[in-house]
Amino acid sequence: MSLPAAFHEIAKRVNNWGRWGQDDEIGTLNLVTDEVVREAVATVRAGRRVPLAVDLKQDGVQTGMIPGRVNPLHVMVQVNQELFGPGTVATSDDAVTLGLQAGTHWDALTHASHSGRIYNGRPAGTITAHGRAEFSGIHTARQVVSRGVLLDVAAAKGLDRLPGDHAVTPEDLDEAAEFGGVTVRSGDIVLVRTGQMQVYLAGDKHGYAFPSPGLSVRTPEWFHARDVAAVANDTLTFEIFPPEIDDLWLPVHALDLVEMGMLQGQNWNLEELSTACAQERRYAFLLSAMPEPFVGGTGTPVAPVAIL
Repeated sequence: MSLPAAFHEIAKRVNNWGRWGQDDEIGTLNLVTDEVVREAVATVRAGRRVPLAVDLKQDGVQTGMIPGRVNPLHVMVQVNQELFGPGTVATSDDAVTLGLQAGTHWDALTHASHSGRIYNGRPAGTITAHGRAEFSGIHTARQVVSRGVLLDVAAAKGLDRLPGDHAVTPEDLDEAAEFGGVTVRSGDIVLVRTGQMQVYLAGDKHGYAFPSPGLSVRTPEWFHARDVAAVANDTLTFEIFPPEIDDLWLPVHALDLVEMGMLQGQNWNLEELSTACAQERRYAFLLSAMPEPFVGGTGTPVAPVAIL
């Protein structure tokens, strides 16, 4: 089934192909300038650090719904081994196998394709089993530090958590920005809180996955109009799941990653940040969210920290 005409109309309006040149591989991260980072640093007042990653563990957020996206399999390969002979210093080493999108992560621009294309109009065939992503692999997104803005959609509505069938709209984002007293501006990294992470933290990872609130197909235009650098939220699928339009699966992925060239992140734990922002009475902060530079990767684990 081909993508509907309405999708292609939105795609035209948010398309950034060629905006930073035909060779560009990082998309909207180009908006994170030195000036943006200096202004982000100036938001730090208390020095309060808030971690935003879920624990990486074998019984993690993945349920098996997405084939091959496995929770971490963590094994010890050395345990107190005296490598240089009896009585010498002993060391322990471990190894891990995991899906790069298994926990808190960034999706690379190559994570999604449509109509045979990835970001900047390159062929989707440039992603191969052995060569991985030839262009726009996650290793190209090397400097993800900017002003972060929490749009606490749930709190703005007086809720702990949005209902599972709630599609977050541009109007919701406006409401959350007003609630937080912030104006989203060029180069910002926007974190959208639905409260869905509470379901996972309570021990119900299947309920966390489905049904889930998430971003509406209308939100990419809101982010594009404000020149947002990246967006992350506290859900498994990022966009509402099941989809708001029957049989239109992952349209927000396609619009954000393919058309706009904008990183998106999932499974971010925004609960402590919601509390901290409310206590500090401000919803903008310095955000460090550096990707692990897996060469050719279509995603990567990340351990973000918000600094207020």
